[in-house]
Amino acid sequence: MNRGVRIFSDYVVELREGFLINTLAMSRFVIHGKSKISGTLRPVGNKNAALPMMAACLLTDETVRLTQVPDIEDVRVTLHLLEDLGVSCSFEKHTVTLCAKGLRKTRLDSALCRQVRSSILLAGPLTARHGQAVLAPPGGDVIGRRRVDTHFQGLAALGITIKSGGQEFRFSRDRLRGAYILLDEASVTATENIMMAACMAPGKTTIYNAACEPHVQNLGRLLNAMGADISGLGANRLEIRGVRRLHGATQAVEADFIEIGSYLCAAVATGGALRIPVRGKPAWLPVLDRGFARLGVKLDLSPTHIACDARHAACPAPPVYRDDIPKIEDGVWPAFPSDLMSVAIVMATQLPATILFFEKLFESRMYFVDHLISMGARIVVCDPHRVVVSGPARLRAAHMSSPDIRAGMALIIAALCAEGESVIENAQVVDRGYEYITQRLQALGADIRRED
Repeated sequence: MNRGVRIFSDYVVELREGFLINTLAMSRFVIHGKSKISGTLRPVGNKNAALPMMAACLLTDETVRLTQVPDIEDVRVTLHLLEDLGVSCSFEKHTVTLCAKGLRKTRLDSALCRQVRSSILLAGPLTARHGQAVLAPPGGDVIGRRRVDTHFQGLAALGITIKSGGQEFRFSRDRLRGAYILLDEASVTATENIMMAACMAPGKTTIYNAACEPHVQNLGRLLNAMGADISGLGANRLEIRGVRRLHGATQAVEADFIEIGSYLCAAVATGGALRIPVRGKPAWLPVLDRGFARLGVKLDLSPTHIACDARHAACPAPPVYRDDIPKIEDGVWPAFPSDLMSVAIVMATQLPATILFFEKLFESRMYFVDHLISMGARIVVCDPHRVVVSGPARLRAAHMSSPDIRAGMALIIAALCAEGESVIENAQVVDRGYEYITQRLQALGADIRRED
């Protein structure tokens, strides 16, 4: 990638293609509200698919090429992790080319591991093919307790030994074996980790209560293209027959429906109109459509695009059988995605309705609503998992800090709706999940700038 990486305490300084970037450098967004988000947005690839697909390169010595990869911070850090192991990496025009033939070690850089949740995804394929892996506990957003024991239980069933001590996890194996694995939670990353390791485990592996999100399916299709034998993609029961070797492959990363949903929320909240080119009928489209319809927002769906116009937003319909207020609750796929809860709550502050939001997966996801309340949103916090939003509310500018990727995007949308100039600190957190967020919003009419 024509770059070097130097570690200085808690800072990672990256030299890439002539640019020196401090990946933990603090920055802020300065936003003037009351501008409509309108126009055409071309979606980027799904971050949550790209990261495990990049990890899959460790299963072969041949070249793995991924197209439509988003240019975001989590992708760059994962590339650093792989390159530090000896993987040949290139990233150009949203195409990542990886070759693990020159792998020289199995210990992951601790400082890089602590920056991203996706570092845990390297444990399964690295141990399955190369016999061992050593890594620090993964980092990522602080939105609640994010367990790794489901990873450990599934990998242990395949014959992998896990030891923890000090500030690292050690994975090792003598011989892999197929197994029947009942996951105690439908964890996306645990399903992906176990699935990658099981591809090289002799015999048949069954993963029951598997996650079946579109990004899990995207990884499965890549693995099958590499020579794996995986059936049941899209369901919660996967069957994997181990193979002796995998080969290289080229696969596209599917469009990021979380990014799409986030920008649609921004358009509706600010009173704008947005068109997003999307081909065919992706698996996530009915889930997105159902969630927006529950909020009274009609999406225009066609074989070539998704569109929304805030003028067509109506009051959400109450439940059919009882006169309760409308409720949006997240859950495992195909329920409403947890990653869209924060932006949907902001959109609800601008809708003519009272709506209950029930966050079931992460106990800290809702904490950011304190910022919205200080901006004038009418929100009742029932408990750490439930809030009631009454709109429309007149928001005022505020000085805030972004706590995580999705809450950061939600605060940007709130600032776009507010009167006056808002400042959002910790802007670099949003870079982990949204590509060129400032430039893309500016192109859609936002008055936003970034200060480093």
